[in-house]
Amino acid sequence: MSRSINMLVGPAPFIHERESTSSLAWGTSLALLPAFIWGLYCFGPRSALVVGVAIASAAAAELLIGLLHRDFSLGDGTAFLSGFLIGLAMPPGVALYVPIAASLFAILVVKAAFGGLGSNWMNPALSGLVFALLNWPREMGTWMLPRQLGGAQALSGATPLGILKSSPSIGDTDLLGLLSRAGLRPSDFDRSITAFLNEEVFGHIGASLPSGYMDLFFGNRPGAIGELSGILLLAASIILLSRRMIRWEIPASIFASYGLLVWIFGALPSGGAFFSGDILFELFSGSFILVAFFMATDPVTSPATRVGMLIYGFGIGVLTFLLRSFGSFPEGTAFAVIMMDCAVPLIEKIHTPARRGGKEASRG
Repeated sequence: MSRSINMLVGPAPFIHERESTSSLAWGTSLALLPAFIWGLYCFGPRSALVVGVAIASAAAAELLIGLLHRDFSLGDGTAFLSGFLIGLAMPPGVALYVPIAASLFAILVVKAAFGGLGSNWMNPALSGLVFALLNWPREMGTWMLPRQLGGAQALSGATPLGILKSSPSIGDTDLLGLLSRAGLRPSDFDRSITAFLNEEVFGHIGASLPSGYMDLFFGNRPGAIGELSGILLLAASIILLSRRMIRWEIPASIFASYGLLVWIFGALPSGGAFFSGDILFELFSGSFILVAFFMATDPVTSPATRVGMLIYGFGIGVLTFLLRSFGSFPEGTAFAVIMMDCAVPLIEKIHTPARRGGKEASRG
């Protein structure tokens, strides 16, 4: 007589490690705290207000859904993380109704309307960010100089990617020089660190590091509150990777595909040659690191298999390059991730987990 076994399978995320959904959400928020503190130092209390209203709006929406369904999930930290990410991706001087609307859209429409955590087809924080970019492009394109670079005046479109996008100069492949001529000259900090590295490191191998990269690495530039410091974001991502809170396949394939395309074709629009694109400038000039490590790796909306993750990340890198090169917005990473979210069912249909002993293998 045969025995039948009934299994109840719920929606993603399927987590096979000791980390729970709650610990993943709160752990990711904690890892992002240094990047937020740096943004707070650079832009002052106004940045804390922007992040605070984004978090409060996401929490209020989550609480409202809990009251309606009598199923409270506010303590799992996912709404807090969504609001936190939305706030970190905002310009420091943005009108407060923008992060409020973005957080409400993320939780009420993208998360709750599709059945709650695990049923949404795109990352709530990313969806809120794209919602804000499409509805309030002017507000989302007005930036401020960090206080260590000269003050609190607003500069419309003055991020490094914005300057590059709006520059009419053809034949100018010196991107750091382009920033200097636009008013973003290297800081004293950048010049001192660059001089030290050239003297003690690069000089011994016959190389030289131009001034300007240290400001990009450490966050001495206009930008969103939480995207400024690539060094702090990379440090946070290392923590998450080492604790296996995120998988390496997605960010690695995003970096590989985007970096390769930038290296091969990135200098062509400025009149340069093949294989001469400035990879470091492109990686550290916008929200690329924040999105690649902390949004694209969402276990709910990304593929469940290793090959699927690699395909997914590869597609994000390619789309990011195309959108940044030919799109109307200077930044294209968020749009690229959402476009690939639409392709996840197809990716998983094409590549299903290998069968072992008659049963499908688990993720990874």
